[in-house]
Order: sequence, then C-alpha cells, then structure tokens
Amino acid sequence: MIFLFSIGFLEIELLDIIDILLVTVLLYQLYKLLTGSVALKIFLGLLSIYLLYLVVRAAGMELLSIILGQFMGVGVLAAIILFQPEIRRFLLLIGKTTAFNNDRFFRGFPWRREQSDKLSLTPFIEAAKSLAGKNTGALIVFAKSSELKYYAESGDLIDAIISKRLLVSIFNKNSPLHDGAVIISANRIKAARCILPVSENQEIPASMGLRHRAAIGLTEITDSVVLVVSEETGQIALVRNGEVYRNLSSADLRVKLNQFLFDTDQRAASTATPAEKSVSAA
Repeated sequence: MIFLFSIGFLEIELLDIIDILLVTVLLYQLYKLLTGSVALKIFLGLLSIYLLYLVVRAAGMELLSIILGQFMGVGVLAAIILFQPEIRRFLLLIGKTTAFNNDRFFRGFPWRREQSDKLSLTPFIEAAKSLAGKNTGALIVFAKSSELKYYAESGDLIDAIISKRLLVSIFNKNSPLHDGAVIISANRIKAARCILPVSENQEIPASMGLRHRAAIGLTEITDSVVLVVSEETGQIALVRNGEVYRNLSSADLRVKLNQFLFDTDQRAASTATPAEKSVSAA
C-alpha cells in the first residue's frame, strides 16, 4: 500500500483515493440514469428510510429498529423489483461501452468488413426522400453489434430483401405495418411495426415527437443508428448515441450513414451545422 497522508487517526492511502473516486463516478452515473424519472424519488425515499434506520438504531429505540430492520432486510429485493427498468438500462449502458461490444474490436475480421460493405444505402436514401416529400413518418433502425432481437420480436418478423418500394410500402399511412419501427439487420429488413423504448430525458425539445424520442431512447442504450422522417415537417434526421442530427439533405444523409455505419470520415465533420445538430444527454 502507498501511504499518502493522515487525518487524525485515519491513514489515507492511494487505494483509498482510487476507491472514493470510483464510488463518486458510480454515484454520478446512477444520478444521471435516474434524473427526470419517478425512480429518483423512490431512490431518495429508500435512502431516507435507511438514514432513519441508522439514527433509530444509534438512539437505541429497539421496537422501531426491529420494524425498520425487517424492512431493510428485504430492501435489496425490493430495489431490484422497483428499479428493474433502470437496472436493465444501466447494464445495457455498461455492455454498450465494453470493448467486446465495439465494432472496432471486430474490424480486423474479414466477415465483418464484408457484411458492412454489402449494405447499400441507396434504397434508404431514396425511400427517405420519397417519404419526406409526402410528409409520411418513418422510423428505420440500423442494427450494428447487436441484432436487436428483443425489439424485433415486439413487431412482425419479415426477413425481406431491402428495397425502396418495400420501405415506402411499409410506411404508407394505409399500411398495417406503418406504426412502429423497421429494423435492418444482417443487410435485410428483419422486422416491422417494432416498439422502441422512449427516452425519459427531460431535456429533449418539445418540437421532437414520439418518433424522435423513441429513436433517442434506443440509441441511448445500444450502438444502433436510427433514421427518422418527421410526419409533421417532412424533415429527415439521424440519431446516434442520443444525438439528433436534423434537417439533413439526401447528400448529407448518405455521408452521415457512411460515417456512422462504416466509420468513414468523408467530410462528415463538415456537414453538421449547429442548426442541424441537437444533442441530448445520455
């Protein structure tokens, strides 16, 4: 152990500093995860009860200590039940940032390059342009490291070849499949009418509708890229990592899809203007 300094009878070592910093980061991430949701109020309520339990036990109030002690005894199980959605989001967030979940880890493998190169962006760009011209809403998810089977199974499995006509037909307002998202995986249209998790971020502008919130919600917990066509304005947007790139032209859309899906730079940094990019905290 590396001794640093002492405060009274406490001896502070380097490992203690690292421990405190890690706990601080963990609590901060937990606070960000719960901010803006009802779960934060529940967490503060449980924390208040625990602090009350410590005070009651220190004061020697046996009866109240027993009652609160029984409650705290099942506190872990109760927390798992109450915070199930938040725990799931937290674990997905951790899994999303690991090296094994990063496409760069697999970049050297030939089958990964072959799979990415086979995906043609033209049908998506032409379909988005056609749908935007008719003010028809659309939500297209490009799966990357994860196949998104959980979300695909929430809709209707299709497993079809990608084409502009099929995409336009799916999002036609008279189509029974138009309400929901289309998931693209393994260079095929895997499913349609899929349900995506809606972001609970309170900082999302009111001008963004449910489609944008669903796209943000999915990209907050996965590395997917989502193409959104607004039904109200006809604007085309891309969402990645909770960041929304709005009002894209067909050329900008192609550049950013290349950048986000294939990690190509192709002047992508120069295509984003402050008016086009809206960042929401993850």
